[in-house]
Amino acid sequence: MQKSIFLAVGLLITGVFAVTASANLTEPLQMAFALKVDTIAKMYEQDAYNQGQEYPSTLQQYANPELQAAMQLEQEYFVKEQVSCHIGYDVLWSSQDPDYAQDKTFSMTTTGLVQVNLVQVDDVSNQVYYELVCDESVCQIADVILDSEGTSLREHLIKSCRSLK
Repeated sequence: MQKSIFLAVGLLITGVFAVTASANLTEPLQMAFALKVDTIAKMYEQDAYNQGQEYPSTLQQYANPELQAAMQLEQEYFVKEQVSCHIGYDVLWSSQDPDYAQDKTFSMTTTGLVQVNLVQVDDVSNQVYYELVCDESVCQIADVILDSEGTSLREHLIKSCRSLK
């Protein structure tokens, strides 16, 4: 009997520690997700305010060095060849003619990407996904995933703009 009580108390204590550890891991993860979503929301707010007319582009301002380097390849190629090796549309808005006032929602995917759901005039929605790298207080965009197939903007620019050089 005494052995059963000790076993039950031991299991109860272990369970409390497991729940506490789980709760402690969840809070930093939620804060990291909130920081990522907030970063992307601010980027869209800035781009809408400036109507996509900033230089360097709003995306480039929020990008990490690797994505900035890929975007720089595109810019250098354009200056040299007067032809773009870019994706062909504004990737933030998934459109050639962005509606900066369109409805949008921000969320996290199960893989840790920030998903932006852009609602078009005809109630059709497009999704753009962002991979971010963060420290304790700042996030930078490492890549833009352009579609559900996983097309990477960074990889597209590196491949297309280097191969055309």
